[in-house]
Amino acid sequence: MIFPPTLSLVTVKKMMHHGESMNEPLVCVSFEGVTIEEILEEAARANLAGADLAELRYDRFFIIRPEEEEDEAREEEEYDQDLVIDEMLWERRDVDDIEVDEIISKLKDGIPLPVIFTCRSIGEGGFYPGDEESRIEILEQAIESEVSWVDLELSMNSKKRQQLVAKAAENGVKVIASVHGTDGVPVMDEIIEIVKSNAENGDLVKCCYRTSNHQESLALIDAAEALKDVDIDTALMGLGPGGDWTRIHAPLVEQAMVYTTLRNDFKLYEEGLINVKDVRDTWILLEY
Repeated sequence: MIFPPTLSLVTVKKMMHHGESMNEPLVCVSFEGVTIEEILEEAARANLAGADLAELRYDRFFIIRPEEEEDEAREEEEYDQDLVIDEMLWERRDVDDIEVDEIISKLKDGIPLPVIFTCRSIGEGGFYPGDEESRIEILEQAIESEVSWVDLELSMNSKKRQQLVAKAAENGVKVIASVHGTDGVPVMDEIIEIVKSNAENGDLVKCCYRTSNHQESLALIDAAEALKDVDIDTALMGLGPGGDWTRIHAPLVEQAMVYTTLRNDFKLYEEGLINVKDVRDTWILLEY
């Protein structure tokens, strides 16, 4: 089912009757490579696929793809569903094994898209193995390199975060104020309050929650619908069943940004993800 019930019976009809036009969100491809070579290959593919920007997950450089899975991924030119599930079990590099300056310098000229720099901690569902102090230093270096965007979680120490936001403003870097939840989706009113109360903490408020069923994703869509008349750029999304709805109907509820993947395996919907090409094809199909 493409349309969630609340959209097909209420929102879609209302917007069609009023003849409203919908702005297309920025389409971001989140890179899944774990080496510079993989990232550069993904960057070329993302650019050809028409992505507007790319998320560089710096924390992914600290996981080591098993050799047999690396060969399989290269042969298929895509990431198998099982590889993603097993990533938490892969070996890890030490913090000192990776130099952020080297990564940035090698990728800066090789990625033909504006970049969102993200260094996700293990506590936020990422792979960075170091302490928070060293992670903040990495984020500072990324900001000083003048990446286009930097993702700063709202769970960070507020004083440290404010300092990073100020540094971002000095360097012309836009800030994503992000929230990640693994214990289900809050009720609609709580999501709305999170967005509104953090409007000044970034140029865009991103809320990403692990969903266990389609009904939970409807809370995200309903929250986005309720926020349409509020002057706040948002990216509300689910990861899990129904998460693809939040991406498919993003133009309808005026989301500012949609995260996509280069993968195209048939079980993407179980993760709530959508391929970068498929999302725009779907928007055309639905006349968004």
